[in-house]
Amino acid sequence: MNRARVHIVATILGVALAGSYGPSVLAQNPPEPAPAAPQFKTILAGKKVEPPMKGTADIEFMQPVTKRDKDKVTTTVKVKNISNGPVARLTIDETWFDKGGAIVIGGKGFLKEALKPGEVETITIETPYNAKMNANSWNFSHANGPVKPHKVKSFDEPKEAAAAPAKAPAKTTKKK
Repeated sequence: MNRARVHIVATILGVALAGSYGPSVLAQNPPEPAPAAPQFKTILAGKKVEPPMKGTADIEFMQPVTKRDKDKVTTTVKVKNISNGPVARLTIDETWFDKGGAIVIGGKGFLKEALKPGEVETITIETPYNAKMNANSWNFSHANGPVKPHKVKSFDEPKEAAAAPAKAPAKTTKKK
């Protein structure tokens, strides 16, 4: 019985308090309109973006130049993209061997930007010096597959001239 009295008193007090604040407390205010979204400009507006190639890429490279500078060995390699599309994240892994052919140490160099068709760039590989270093090799790769490297003397010569040995010019004699 006491519980019933407590519930009745609580109900009366609740109604009395709600009535004293008026109908505005019980009524919900309409939500405020959301602020307008800012106008964004596209970063690539008006630019032609060519997706990087996938699969095997063809790259020409000139003989790498290797120099020792105190406690490191620096190798620079000039590369040219002869593929039809841009090559993303072109990477050269350099491995150094001792006289017995065992791996001593290695280094890695890469291009941060995509190498566009016909474009020439230089990749620098820095490797800590080790007294056992005797010979090295390079392994080319890119973000979307392997690379088929082609060694050339210069980037201006055609592929056929690089593959075939140069012929001596024919001797001509002048008639008097």
